Amino acid sequence: MTTRLFRAHGEFCASHPWEVIVATLTLTACMLTVDRQHPAPPPKPTVRYCAGCLHEAEYNAADLIVMTMIRCLAVLYCYYQFCKLQKLGSKYILGIAGLFTVFSSFIFTSTVLNIFRIDVTDLKDALFFFLLLIDLSKAAMLAQYALNASNQTEVKNNIAKGMSVLGPTITLDTIVETLVIGVGTLSGVHRLEMLSYFACLSVLVNYVVFVTFYPACLSLILELSRTTSIYGKKQCLITKAFKEEDHKSNPVVQRVKLIMSAGLMLVHAHSRWPFREDDVENISPLVVDHHMTLNKTEENVLHGYIMKWVTLSADHIVILILLLALVIKFIFFENKEDFAEQIRASISQKIEYEDKEVQTTRCESDTESLSGKISTTCRDLEECLAIYNNSDLGAVALTDEEVILLVKNKHIAAYQIEKAVDDPERGVMIRRKILGRDGKFSSALADLPYKNYDYKKVMGACCENVIGYMPVPVGYAGPLLLDGEEHYVPMATTEGCLVASTNRGCRALKFSGVSSSLVGDGMTRGPVVRFPSIIRASAAMKWMEIPENFQIIKEQFDSTSRFARLTRILTRIAGRYLFIRFVAKTGDAMGMNMLSKGTEISLKFVQNQFPEMEILSLSGNFCTDKKPAAVNWIEGRGKSVVCEAVVSAKIVSTVLKTTVQALVDVNYSKNMIGSAVAGSIGGFNAHAGNIVTAIFIATGQDPAQNIGSSNCMTLMEPWGEKGEDLYISCTMPSIEIGTIGGGTLLPAQAACLEMLGVRGSNHDNPGENANQLARIVCGLVLAGELSLMSALAAGHLVKSHLRHNRSTTVLPDNNSFNKCIPSNKDNLLVLPCKDNF
Repeated sequence: MTTRLFRAHGEFCASHPWEVIVATLTLTACMLTVDRQHPAPPPKPTVRYCAGCLHEAEYNAADLIVMTMIRCLAVLYCYYQFCKLQKLGSKYILGIAGLFTVFSSFIFTSTVLNIFRIDVTDLKDALFFFLLLIDLSKAAMLAQYALNASNQTEVKNNIAKGMSVLGPTITLDTIVETLVIGVGTLSGVHRLEMLSYFACLSVLVNYVVFVTFYPACLSLILELSRTTSIYGKKQCLITKAFKEEDHKSNPVVQRVKLIMSAGLMLVHAHSRWPFREDDVENISPLVVDHHMTLNKTEENVLHGYIMKWVTLSADHIVILILLLALVIKFIFFENKEDFAEQIRASISQKIEYEDKEVQTTRCESDTESLSGKISTTCRDLEECLAIYNNSDLGAVALTDEEVILLVKNKHIAAYQIEKAVDDPERGVMIRRKILGRDGKFSSALADLPYKNYDYKKVMGACCENVIGYMPVPVGYAGPLLLDGEEHYVPMATTEGCLVASTNRGCRALKFSGVSSSLVGDGMTRGPVVRFPSIIRASAAMKWMEIPENFQIIKEQFDSTSRFARLTRILTRIAGRYLFIRFVAKTGDAMGMNMLSKGTEISLKFVQNQFPEMEILSLSGNFCTDKKPAAVNWIEGRGKSVVCEAVVSAKIVSTVLKTTVQALVDVNYSKNMIGSAVAGSIGGFNAHAGNIVTAIFIATGQDPAQNIGSSNCMTLMEPWGEKGEDLYISCTMPSIEIGTIGGGTLLPAQAACLEMLGVRGSNHDNPGENANQLARIVCGLVLAGELSLMSALAAGHLVKSHLRHNRSTTVLPDNNSFNKCIPSNKDNLLVLPCKDNF
C-alpha cells in the first residue's frame, strides 16, 4: 500500500515539476516574510535561558570539549559521505545530491525557524548538527534512478520507482530520528535543548522537501539539460541502481525501528503530559529566546551577529585545522589517478563530439563484449518478458543480455531491436553482440565502426539489421565549369587515380567550359499483366493508346502524388502478356515509390474496364531497373542529358599531353567499333560508370542504379576551320537520380549535395535540383572521359596506375617518373605534378 502511494506521489512530482517547485518556493517566501501582529507574552522572570547563556557556556571547559568533538565528527562524517559518492564516478550524482541536501538542510530549515523568531546567530552551533543529519546516500540513490534514463518519459518512471522504493524507508527513518533527537529536548541542558529543537525541525523539513521538491527538481533539470543515459557504458552501475533489494531496508531492522519508535513515543508522552506550568521553562526555550531577541536594540543585534560569527575560539581553531587537513589530503594524496583519468576521458569526449569524429579504429572493449567475455546478471525469461510487456518500462529497462535473451526466444524480432530499446545505437550494439557470439565474427566486427552515427535517419528508410557503417574516402574534382558556373564535385571511391584523373579533365575544360542540355525527364515502371487471349490483350493495348483514355488514366495516376505527373505510356505485347511502361515526372525525387503507387492505382482502373485482366507483377522488367536494357538506352529513363565542350589544341597538347587526331582515332576505334564488336548496350564510353558510381555513393543515390545511369555515348571529332581543336560530347539518356528521399537524407550524403547546391527539394521550381545534379553528373563524366582517353592515347594509363596504386618497387627505372616535363613526347601522365591537383 505504502509503496503504491509513494510511487503515485513520485510520479506526480516528476510529471508536474514546475507546479511543485513554484508551490514550494511560494510557501518558502511566505514563511520568510511572515510578520506576527501580536507578539508572544513575556516569559516568567524565573526563566534561566537568556541571550548570554549560550555565550557563557562557550567558556565551560567540559562543554567546549563536547561541542568540539561533535563538530569534528560532523565534518568527518560529511567528508566520508563525499568520498563515498565520489567513488560512484558520477559528478552529476555528487552535484545534484550534495547541492540539494545542503540547500534543503539549511535554507528551508532556516525559513521554518523564521516562523519561531529564532535569532539567526544561534544557528552557528546548529550548523554542525545539520551536517550530522545530512544523508547524501538517499538523494544519490534517487539521482541514480533518474540519471539512468534515455528519455524524459523514462526519467519520470524511474523517479516514481525510486520513490516507491525509498519512500517507506525514509518515512520510518524520519520518525525514528525525530523521536531520538527529541529526547535531547528533555535533558534540561538548555544548549542541548536548543540544538535538539533545531535538529528535529531540520529532519522534518528535509523529509518534506525530499519527497516533493527534490524529485520535481530532478525531473526538471534533466528535461531542460537533456542529460540522460549517464550510465550508458557502465552496465554494472545500471544494474546496481535498479536492484531494489539494495535500497530496501532489512525487515528485521525495520521491525526494531518500529519498536523503538513506540517506546520513544511513550517516553515523550510521559515527559510532556500533562503539561505543568512550571515546565514552561523547559519546553519553551524558543519563545523565551524570541522575547529576549525582541528586546535587543538594533546596534546590539548587529554587533552580536558579527561577533558570534567572527570571533575565533579554541574550538574554531580545531575545526579549521581539521578542514585544512582534509582538503590537503583530498587534493594531494587521494584519487589523483582517478581524477587524471576522468580529465583525460572528459577531454577525449569533448574533442570527439566537437569534431564529430567517428569510430574508425579497433576498440578492445567492443571486441570483448562481442565475443561474450563480458557478462552481467540476467533475470529469467518470465521476469524479462513481464518487464518488456510493461508499458511503463519496456525493453529500455532491460540489460543488453536480457534483450538478447528475448531475441533468442523470438519475443523481439532481430530487425526491431532499435525500436524495442528506443535507442538506435544501443540496438546496433546489441545486434553486434548477437552476431559476435560466433567467434569468427567477433574480431571482424571490431574493425567495423558503429558509434557516433545518426541511425534514426537509417531506420525504416535505408537499411535493416544494421551492425555498423562503412566509411568511404571522399575526394573532389573541380572546379568543373558547367553552364558558366563552377562546381566542386564530391566523389566517394576507393579507386586510386580516379579523382585525380577526373580533376585533370576539369582542368582541361576550365578555359572552354561545358554546356549541358536536359532533353528528357521521366522515371518508369513497367508492370506485366495477362489476358485470357491475345484478342483481349491487343484490345486493351489499343484502348490505352486512345488519347481520351490515356487522359483518364493520367488523372488516376496524378491523383496519387503532388509531384508525380504521367507523361506517356509505352506498351508491348508478347502473346497474351501485355507489358505497360508508365513514364512520369517525379520532381526532385528519383521517383520509384511514386511510380509504383501511381501505377498500382492506374492498373486497377484499367482492370475495371477489362475485368479479365490479371495483374501478375507491378514490375515486369520493362521498366527497366538495375539491369542492362536496350529500352533505357533507346527510350531513356530518369534524366536524359547531353553535354558538350570544345577543347583547344593548345590545352590538348599542354594539359592532356596528346593530340586531337590521336584522341579522335582512339575514341572511334575503342568506344565505337570496340563496343559494337562487344555487343554493348549503352556502353559506348571509356569509363562513365566510374564517375557515376562515385557521385552516386557520395550523394546518397542507389549505387545499383549505376547500371542504367552509366549508359553513355562519347563522341569526339576535330573542330574549327583547320580541325585543330577537339569537339567532345557525352550523351546519357538514363540518369536515375534525385535529391530527396533514400540516402540523400543521411547527414554525410546531404552535405555532399549541399556542396553542389542541390540539397533537398527546389521550392520555387520542383525538379530543378534533380535536373541540375544530372547535368553535373554528365558534365563530370565528360571530364573523366576526356582525361582517360588522353591517357590511353598517350600511353600513360598503366604507368600512372603503377605510380599511384602500386608500390614504387615495380616501377621501371625511368627518370621521367620523378619529375614533370611539359613535353608532348614525355611518356608520362601529368598526375604527379602538384599544380594539377
